[in-house]
Amino acid sequence: MIAHVDQADQGETAAQGLYITATDAASGKTVVALGVAEAMSRRVRRLGVFRPVVPGGGAVDPVVDLIRTRYRIDEPYEDCVGTTYDAVHLDPARAVETIVDRYRALAARCEAVVVVGSDFTDAANTTEFGFNANVAANLALPVLLVVGGMERTPQDVAAVVRVSRQELTRLHATELAVIVNRVAPGEEDAVRREVATVFGPAAFGEQNPSPATLSSAIPSPAIPSPATLNTTDQAATPLVFTIPEVPGLTAPTIRDLARAADGRLISGDEALLDREAASLVVAAMSLPNVLDRLTEGVAIIAPGDRTAGLVPGLLAAHEAANFPALSGVFLTGGFTLPASVSRLLEGVSSPLPIIASGEDTLPTALHLAAVRGEITADHPGKVETALGAFARGVDTSALLNRLNVTRSVAVTPLMFQAQLLERARSQRRRIVLPEGSDDRILRAADIVARRGAADLVVLGEEEKVRARANALGLDLAGVRVVSPADSVLVEEFARVYTRLREHKGMTLDRARDIVQDVSYFGVMMVHTGRADGMVSGAVHTTAHTIRPAFEIIRTEPGVSVVSSVFFMLLADRVLVYGDCAVIPDPDAEQLADVAVSSARTAEAFGVQPRVAMLSYSSGESGSGKDVEKVREAAKLAHARDPDLPLEGPIQYDAAADPEVGALKLPGSVVAGRATVFIVPDLNTGNNLYKAVQRSAGAIAVGPVLQGLRKPVNDLSRGALVQDIVNTIVITAVQSQVETSEASEVGGQR
Repeated sequence: MIAHVDQADQGETAAQGLYITATDAASGKTVVALGVAEAMSRRVRRLGVFRPVVPGGGAVDPVVDLIRTRYRIDEPYEDCVGTTYDAVHLDPARAVETIVDRYRALAARCEAVVVVGSDFTDAANTTEFGFNANVAANLALPVLLVVGGMERTPQDVAAVVRVSRQELTRLHATELAVIVNRVAPGEEDAVRREVATVFGPAAFGEQNPSPATLSSAIPSPAIPSPATLNTTDQAATPLVFTIPEVPGLTAPTIRDLARAADGRLISGDEALLDREAASLVVAAMSLPNVLDRLTEGVAIIAPGDRTAGLVPGLLAAHEAANFPALSGVFLTGGFTLPASVSRLLEGVSSPLPIIASGEDTLPTALHLAAVRGEITADHPGKVETALGAFARGVDTSALLNRLNVTRSVAVTPLMFQAQLLERARSQRRRIVLPEGSDDRILRAADIVARRGAADLVVLGEEEKVRARANALGLDLAGVRVVSPADSVLVEEFARVYTRLREHKGMTLDRARDIVQDVSYFGVMMVHTGRADGMVSGAVHTTAHTIRPAFEIIRTEPGVSVVSSVFFMLLADRVLVYGDCAVIPDPDAEQLADVAVSSARTAEAFGVQPRVAMLSYSSGESGSGKDVEKVREAAKLAHARDPDLPLEGPIQYDAAADPEVGALKLPGSVVAGRATVFIVPDLNTGNNLYKAVQRSAGAIAVGPVLQGLRKPVNDLSRGALVQDIVNTIVITAVQSQVETSEASEVGGQR
């Protein structure tokens, strides 16, 4: 539990917060700050970020900018920073007072705040860690200590933690957890065990003075230091986590390099400027020798007057399946491309970025070699990789529970999506994506793989899929690619499909042709247990996507129809609308199915179901064929699930507005509090969700199909990459629920 400044002293309600500080430069503190912010965003509605010290001169701090941008923090940038390095050097005590005052003002408006310590900008200043410890104590925030594990043995890391802990204790700061970042892969367990020895029983009584290298030259602030954690919390052993080194996080992107070289893009896809450059090669030799030195993700630096033979050769190598994919080409010297080379670039339309630099080759190479990769809001790939690495190494639930960050009653769109991602990652499922020829699918696969949200299977010819992914700068190393023409699988699937459809006269020869269709092939992977769910529809029609599921997977017991819901993510809550995408005009029995299925779907995704079956009248006030259908459906649904809070027929305003609900249907447990809205037909539903989406600024996630034995979900052909990511994650969670329910049934038997 966090101790805060006494309210009489503080004068304001303090937010829950955490102070992240590192022991040295290049420890990867941004990865940790981003991961903590992601974890907190799943629990709180009003998240804040604060940096006690930033450089002056009006430059925007990249960590503050990253977290404000990603988590849509409305607080002005100026309110998220404390003071400058110059102010600290001039008067450290006064600087700490300023930091405390500015933090309190921000914390009063937030539920939780991620505080990110200074960046060791003054590399020679050995007191910087002590300064951060002092600030943490004065903010009454527990410390999350980040230690760099690169080029350190487990014993070295433990020694750094021991010395750092002594400094924290001396300055009355309390550590909550230690994260050792950038650990050599395979050394994680050894590092954790060694660091854990630092926090034995004797260590809690240590009051040894810190060594001279960490002695604080910073005077105590003029304000009183607040109380730290209570005795019980002080005795708690800090949590210890490790995150392995991820080379891509420290590699600069082509965009970073282009800025350093003051270069301009003369050919290629601008989106690929965000690809990491794994290494640099100066091509001051003949083409064959350059080709021998190519490695995956290399950036080439070449004299701009040697383009005639070099550029065509590099383009050919980049596109070839048997050569590594390049990340970019830098042409030096400020030369103008020959007309023939320019015409060639226009003709081949290669996405490979080619950047022209005005500097000569040697200065360009020196500048580029000095560029260090950063995680910023402009680097979405790095952000996803960082979050995936953090999630794999850190038990965020344990961390936030120790921090005592309570969940907000309100659920924002960001919270809902983050919670889904956390659930998907907790029990990874294998999801098949049949449309491997679509760039959006590949980009979504890259994001999901980086975040570790699911194990993916992409259908397509492996050489073509991976070549296209490389050309787009995507990392599909952890994604399996399967050909829908694989002879062994085609034969197996054809035999299974023939048995399933023999009552329809299916023959083995016809089945062989049918199952090579990507939608059928994907569904057969799900049916035979090679995948847990399928997501398709970015290229194919809804009918093409779900017809194989109807034929092969079929509906759950007791469900007569497959239907759908949309999750409508409003500013402070999540509503469920069904059916807005599948059944044009359901009869009463089908509508009852939709209501019960939608309630189960809502509950599976953390929405407490209170079902409103919509009509143009409420209760007994109206009559007519359409109203009677809804009334009958409500009776059937209630008979199927008597404990389900359900009201129908009911008008939307009576279902959503407490005052109207109390007036029109007094005493109803649903009126004014509905969370699941069942529409009478597709015309109503499609218009309803789109009207709310546009007029209320809601995010519509779906359609999510329900009623099938195993999850298959359809995409809109206009789906954005984030829509595809959301659908993959939802499909993975559906599979978890389906597996859990099957286990419960099996246990009862």
